[in-house]
Amino acid sequence: MHLAYPTVVAALLFSVGVYGVLARRNAILVLMSVELMLNAVNLNLVAFDIRFADRLHGGQVLTLFTIVIAAAEVGLGLAIVLLVYRNRRMVDVDRMDALAEERDAPSVPAAEAPAAEAPHEEAAR
Repeated sequence: MHLAYPTVVAALLFSVGVYGVLARRNAILVLMSVELMLNAVNLNLVAFDIRFADRLHGGQVLTLFTIVIAAAEVGLGLAIVLLVYRNRRMVDVDRMDALAEERDAPSVPAAEAPAAEAPHEEAAR
């Protein structure tokens, strides 16, 4: 078998994965697209391992490591997505800006804010 066949399939898989990461807004679909990209890498690792007939089968060993890391990534990713859904009732990646300041709260400049009394002033009264 020629090396071109699995590499073309892997390139197509990776391209679909990149499109999914860039175009989708749903967090679950983004995770699935990342998995497609990892599977494309795994396919290339195994294909090149078979092509070069490595005695230690380094490509297949790296593929096993990649599968283990992908499984851990899916577990953590789904846990994060479920927590975000539980708190916000949505998994839209574009609308997730939890670390940003709230836009609805009025901003008060420091000069206009009431000064807090020091604790020692209350004790003196």
